Amino acid sequence: MELLTTNNVWMMICAALVFFMHLGFSLLEIGLTRQKNTINILFKNVFIICTGLLLYYIGGFNLMYPGFENGDIGFLKFAGFGIASPKNGMTPEYASGGYTWWTDFLFQGMFAATAATIVSGAVAERIKLEAFMIFTIFYIGFTYPIVGSWQWGNGFLSTLKIGTTEGFYDFAGSTLVHSVGGWAALVTIVILGARIGKFGSNGKPQAIPGHNIPIAAAGVLILWLGWFGFNGGSVLSADPTKTSLVLVTTCLSAAAGGVGAFLFSSILYKNYDLTMFLNGILGGLVGITAGADLMSPNEAVIIGLFAGMLIILSVAFVDKLQLDDPVGAIAVHLICGIWGTLAVGIFGEKAGVDQFLIQGLGILIIGSFCIITSFIIVFFLKKTIGIRVSEKEEIDGLDSHEHGMDAYPDFRINQH
Repeated sequence: MELLTTNNVWMMICAALVFFMHLGFSLLEIGLTRQKNTINILFKNVFIICTGLLLYYIGGFNLMYPGFENGDIGFLKFAGFGIASPKNGMTPEYASGGYTWWTDFLFQGMFAATAATIVSGAVAERIKLEAFMIFTIFYIGFTYPIVGSWQWGNGFLSTLKIGTTEGFYDFAGSTLVHSVGGWAALVTIVILGARIGKFGSNGKPQAIPGHNIPIAAAGVLILWLGWFGFNGGSVLSADPTKTSLVLVTTCLSAAAGGVGAFLFSSILYKNYDLTMFLNGILGGLVGITAGADLMSPNEAVIIGLFAGMLIILSVAFVDKLQLDDPVGAIAVHLICGIWGTLAVGIFGEKAGVDQFLIQGLGILIIGSFCIITSFIIVFFLKKTIGIRVSEKEEIDGLDSHEHGMDAYPDFRINQH
């Protein structure tokens, strides 16, 4: 029982750190966008947290972990509405003494909201609030837990086999969390279109500077801290060896991602771009998340360096496609999520051709499902209530039109 208490306390601390990440996401988003949309972005992020937890309580947790029986495919066995602790939910028999039932729900519930938070940044400054809220309800309530059930709920991806190798592997969610949000972000911005003025008549991207880079930097550092819980908690116990290794590989990959991004950016563009540096850190964090428990420190650095360079290339590629992603969510969460998931088959304890193929197949299956479901939701919203604000609302700012308030009422600047 003493071991259960120790493990459980660590897991609760990690749940709190993952919750704290939502502040980091909020600050990053508002820092990289314009002052006139600050209230709107904060409103969306608060809505995501509250709705995500309630949806996970109502059905998401049971849909993702249907009866906790091996081999179940989540959406084929819905265990019911609400949550109630099983008989062994508070005993060392539950989860091998790693935590209690209630802690399990709370920790996993904090993950659930993250996928929609990723989308929030990509669609910032031009999406209708009502459309985004409806999208969040369906994507968190339906898509995320079904995908999670395929792997973390002991579904078919966990037993996917090629040759003698069995099981798609995603330790803490490079694909199951980050690319789930990234795919939806990609689909949504394709349908939504770019912000007014983002691309000139010649198609070249125009810079739309964020209004508060210090706040964005604070958001990234908060996210890095929160990743101690995101990855550290995914050990699912306070095991000293595994937990300390995971925290070391996580931090090294983050640092390498930042350095890789700023060096590569400075070579290509002849300047020291802080926003690229910051997104490089996040790319390193996302990249290591799939295999943080499998990698050596050297391998973590390599994964982070490649993730940082991918950020620079991905941001440029997204711009070339004339897709508008104000915070770089696709580069960070989708591209680096894919890279980190594939890296499990290249580096670490599970490296091998068959594992690499399993990882790639898992990405394709999950990506296809996320693209289809997010397209259905967004296309339906576009044809019914509409998804884009009017030109006047976009130019004036969403804060005044959708919320009737200003984030900085005593300090106004023209950002039209």
